[in-house]
Amino acid sequence: MKKSLFTLERIRPLTADTYELLLSGDTSAITAPGQFVNIELPGKFLRRPISICDWSSADLTLLVKVVGGGTQELVDLAPGTKLDVLSGLGNGFDRSLAGAHPILAGGGIGVAPLYGLARRMLQAGTVPTVALGFRMAADAFYLEEFEALGCRLSVATEDGSLGTRGFVTSCIQAAPACDYVLACGPLPMLKAVHGLPQLRDGQFSFEARMGCGFGACMGCTVPTKNGYKRVCKDGPILYKEEIIWDTFS
Repeated sequence: MKKSLFTLERIRPLTADTYELLLSGDTSAITAPGQFVNIELPGKFLRRPISICDWSSADLTLLVKVVGGGTQELVDLAPGTKLDVLSGLGNGFDRSLAGAHPILAGGGIGVAPLYGLARRMLQAGTVPTVALGFRMAADAFYLEEFEALGCRLSVATEDGSLGTRGFVTSCIQAAPACDYVLACGPLPMLKAVHGLPQLRDGQFSFEARMGCGFGACMGCTVPTKNGYKRVCKDGPILYKEEIIWDTFS
C-alpha cells in the first residue's frame, strides 16, 4: 500500500452514469489487475474504494459508476484536482492459474478491472475470451477498447438490445472450450457464473463495505472455507472452491 497525491487529468463520460477518469501519479504499489485504490474526498469521513481499470508507470485509469453523493462528487471534480489516494490495495487476480482457455466475465461496472487483466494476458501470449453483461445497449461501455486489444468478445443484454438476449452466463455457455473464469460483477451474476458446470475453477472479485480498506479495522471480514478473510486485504479476489455464498447474502 502507498499513500500519495494523484492529479486528475481527464474525465470522459462513457454512459449516462459511468465515467472514465485518468489520474497521473505514483503507481509503483500496483502489482496486479483486480486491485483497487481508496480515494479521499473533501468532507467525507470514509474514502471511496474504486477498482483499477488499467495503469502504467505514470498514470491510472478508473471507471466510476455514480451510485451516490461520493461518486457524484468524484466525477464532478475539475481536471487538475489533487487527490489523496491509497494505491495497491487488495490481492488482485492471479493470471498464472488461468490456463490456456480463460474467460473473463464482467457485469456492469464489474467490467472495469477486466480490461487491465485482458491487456496483461495478451502481453503474456494468452488470448482470453471476454463476456460482458449489461441491462441494455445504452449501459454498455468499453466494447471498442476490448476489441482493440484483440480479445474474443461477446456481449449480453437483459433486454436483447445488444448482443445476446440474457446474461453473461449465456455467453460463457456459448464458449465451451473456456473452463476457467475470472469474474467481477454484481452478486447474483457471480453466483450464477460460479454454478456453471463447465468451469473447472475460477477467481471471483467481491465488493464489501469497507472502513479502512487495508485490513486494519476488520470491518469487511467474511468466513470462507479456508477461514476468515478480509475482503479488502485477503480479497477482493476469492477462489471458486473457498466461497461460502451465505456470507454475501
